[in-house]
Amino acid sequence: MKHDGYNEFRQRGRFDFPIEFHHVDQHHPRFYMPYHWHMEYEIDLIVQGSLTLTLNESQVHAEAGDIIFIRDGVVHGGHPDSADTIYDCIVFDMKKMLAGSHTFQAQIEDVLKHITLINKHISAATPDISPLMQQLFRSMKAGHPGYELIVTGLLYAFLGFIFQHGLYHEAAALALREHRRKRITQLKQIFQLIDSRYQQPLSLADLAQAANLSPNYFCRFFQKLTHHSPIDYLNRYRIEMACLKLAHTNDSITEIALSCGFNDVSYFIKLFHRYKETSPRKYKQLMKENK
Repeated sequence: MKHDGYNEFRQRGRFDFPIEFHHVDQHHPRFYMPYHWHMEYEIDLIVQGSLTLTLNESQVHAEAGDIIFIRDGVVHGGHPDSADTIYDCIVFDMKKMLAGSHTFQAQIEDVLKHITLINKHISAATPDISPLMQQLFRSMKAGHPGYELIVTGLLYAFLGFIFQHGLYHEAAALALREHRRKRITQLKQIFQLIDSRYQQPLSLADLAQAANLSPNYFCRFFQKLTHHSPIDYLNRYRIEMACLKLAHTNDSITEIALSCGFNDVSYFIKLFHRYKETSPRKYKQLMKENK
């Protein structure tokens, strides 16, 4: 079973082509996206339905055909707004893939250094964006001979489109960036604790201590940035990890509940049904049928 932690330090795609593709629908074990971050860039295309994501301290709501752009190091996570939502995403190492001519290298360097920030949300109504992105994702998904050249060229075309249409903005002042960076660092410390110890008992005090905050202030801080209470989010994360184990192991329901931090199996089943609208047993069967 493959588990990607909150901080996803791993090889994307191949060494010589560092990009990977994911198709996410209600049968995907991580349909609900736990908060995480990685040092690569990500582009999400909403195929059907709608998706709400939190990126650091801002929330993005995207409809079918819209694009969500996520730069490196940004804490992101969220949820589809309905069970029929489908979205595709590509995660890629921009520095390795787009190290090209000196003619435009300065523009890409400004993106990599976070001097120029590409807009987080690009509407499907933006002229000419849909054919470009559809071809990019279709080529990546199909993987036909020569697709690497096509995908690389389309990523360049995407960046050219961004600059041509002004779909970017300048970074905030240094003092404000430092203040935001401190808050995001605190948030990452909480997520790292959850990722490493979700199998064990975790109290509100434990989570607050990871952020070096008082429990009362921590609850307000966490709720503001994630739109979830700390305990609700911890339970959601444990259920997502249970989904991975249900999909990829032959462990029993009891074994999975215990391994995900639930000492009471009946409470695990109750929470699972609340978040997934089905039982663990039915979910496991569904995952087998869709393999």
